[in-house]
Amino acid sequence: MWRLRTDTWDFLAYTTRQLIIATASETTRGGLFTETFRLLDILDSIEMYFAAPGLQHMADLRMSLTTKDFRLAAELIEAARSPLADTAAANAEPPAASGSRDAETPQVPAGETRRRFEVLVIDDISPTERESLKSGLLSRRRNDDEFVYDVNIVPSFEDALIAVLLNPEIQACVIRPGFTGVTRQHLGHDLRGFLDAFAGDSPGPLHPVQRILRLAKKLSELRPELDLYLIAGVAIEKVAGSLTSHFRRIFAREDGLEIHLSLLRGIAARYDTPFFTALQEYSKRPAGVFHALPISRGGSVVNSRWIKDMADFYGLNLLLAETSATSGGLDSLLDPHGTIRDAQKLAARAFGAQKTFFVTNGTSTANKIVHQSIIAPGDVVLVDRNCHKSHHYALMLAGARVAYLDAYPLDAHSFYGAVPLRSIKQTLLDYRRAGRLQDVKMITLTNCTFDGIVYDVERVMAECLAIKPDLVFLWDEAWFAFAGFHPLYRRRTAMAASRKLDQDLQNPAHARKYTAQARELHDPVTGEPAPDASWLNTRLIPDPTKARLRVYATQSTHKTLTSLRQGSMIHVYDQDFSRHNEDAFREAYMTHTSTSPNYQILASLDIGRRQAELEGYELVQRQADLAVSIAQAVARHPLLRKYFRILTTGDLIPAQYRDTDRPIPLRDGLSAMDEAWRNDEFVVDPCRLTLDIGLTAMPFG
Repeated sequence: MWRLRTDTWDFLAYTTRQLIIATASETTRGGLFTETFRLLDILDSIEMYFAAPGLQHMADLRMSLTTKDFRLAAELIEAARSPLADTAAANAEPPAASGSRDAETPQVPAGETRRRFEVLVIDDISPTERESLKSGLLSRRRNDDEFVYDVNIVPSFEDALIAVLLNPEIQACVIRPGFTGVTRQHLGHDLRGFLDAFAGDSPGPLHPVQRILRLAKKLSELRPELDLYLIAGVAIEKVAGSLTSHFRRIFAREDGLEIHLSLLRGIAARYDTPFFTALQEYSKRPAGVFHALPISRGGSVVNSRWIKDMADFYGLNLLLAETSATSGGLDSLLDPHGTIRDAQKLAARAFGAQKTFFVTNGTSTANKIVHQSIIAPGDVVLVDRNCHKSHHYALMLAGARVAYLDAYPLDAHSFYGAVPLRSIKQTLLDYRRAGRLQDVKMITLTNCTFDGIVYDVERVMAECLAIKPDLVFLWDEAWFAFAGFHPLYRRRTAMAASRKLDQDLQNPAHARKYTAQARELHDPVTGEPAPDASWLNTRLIPDPTKARLRVYATQSTHKTLTSLRQGSMIHVYDQDFSRHNEDAFREAYMTHTSTSPNYQILASLDIGRRQAELEGYELVQRQADLAVSIAQAVARHPLLRKYFRILTTGDLIPAQYRDTDRPIPLRDGLSAMDEAWRNDEFVVDPCRLTLDIGLTAMPFG
């Protein structure tokens, strides 16, 4: 959609210019006129989900074209196109044509550089009420506000979901109780199919609180980073208990100033980078250096006759910010109590973890920390034989007994896929049959693999926990850090799958399903498990009274997000962390972490988290679209396809591990990708294009 929007504005600009200079026959001019209105109809259906240029601007444009004032139309088109043409411009206050902005909107100074975002209001109101609501909010904006926002209003549940899907500039949603259920827009097959699968059948008439709750949950599922606000319209004590956890703030009545201040505060909370900001401030302070770090404050460089070119190349700020925990003034990575602790808490929130730890030695070290914290000598660990070498070294250092799992081979391309769930279950059942299941402590898998093959993480964990309820999981997501910031990818990440499985285990319906399945999988008299074949051929359900979610994910932030080299994170979703592993984890962390961590890497992790929260969705979506475009271009180009072929799902995943049969699901639309990522045992990350020569596309590259 983002490309369709940009292209349609470009085509409309072209046809309008042709109408201005047209000297051709009336037939040709009439064809241009018809095409212009066809393009305008497309834009009308898209622009209702964007605050700028706005519905009034679109109405002015349609009127100018209807009256054949093509020069005015060209000016209006150019005003709308300019922010789309440049990323920097898209984040600044958009230009406004005469009459298309409310008179109460404050004038933005020339050279405006404040960050811009959009606020989505969901309510079915009249055009007059709409303009009054918008002008009321926009009138609260001030030139000294840290951020600038625009307001858009959509009438329905479905329109709200479409808006947050199509418009990555939306950073906050304000829900009012008057919204309707179904969009009045005519949706294409792809978007209609995705909405139906995602939102499910309309549940019919609901209590107002339940309607609001359903919308809030679905918005959070799509884009959990969004700030949600509710204008209750009723006595606040009637809704606060059931809705508080879903909203950043609930308002009992319309209060423009409080809403305005809350919107800015919400964005500021995500924009905040505690450690990066502290490091910036530290670099500006005058200080004497009396410790063993000659390069600190640039002393050994700027005073040198021979290496001043280092300062010329890297800049003085890098040298001014070079310091250590022993010099004071900044937090310690090994014992964080200040800005590093705060930065890690923000990262945990962003990635959906209970706890997050920064690592400055790469994911190789992160893997060693997790293994050493969990494993005691003699513990059995199941591990993919083709895992990263750091796991092999970590297991050796920890004294583990390793049971290797074999991934399915892809002999035609000389590499391996992923480990089938059936093989994992069979290994666990073999240990159970041998009376040694208690020896198995942990399983380690790579998600996604270097070649882009992604597990169904939730299913793997659920079925393994059904056999061994206390199994610990380490998911090596070195190449998958970006995935938490897109609704289709997110469900296959370790942290999102853990949260979903945690919710399921607390659901009474899950307990009933488990009870029914347990009767089928155990002898009714002896209680002994049924033969292994029954367990292998059944989608297993874990016992909610016994299963413990103990999940760790290691991510190379520097590989697919913004971070300096070796910047990594460990994400934890462990229900028993404080009881069983906190002390051991701390000791392992101290063992493998340098006492001289690079503060620039830590700062880059902090600011990389900010970027992922505020624009990660847009970057992942665009990169996936571009990757599919590259795949199609290679397939169509006669010279390229002579030498290269991008491998498809069929090449990388054997048919027995797929319910769907689309070579590149995203190429067939969002709903097709959603279907595959919901149902298939393995899927292929469309951002990673694997050619016969092994080229790879990076999501944030």
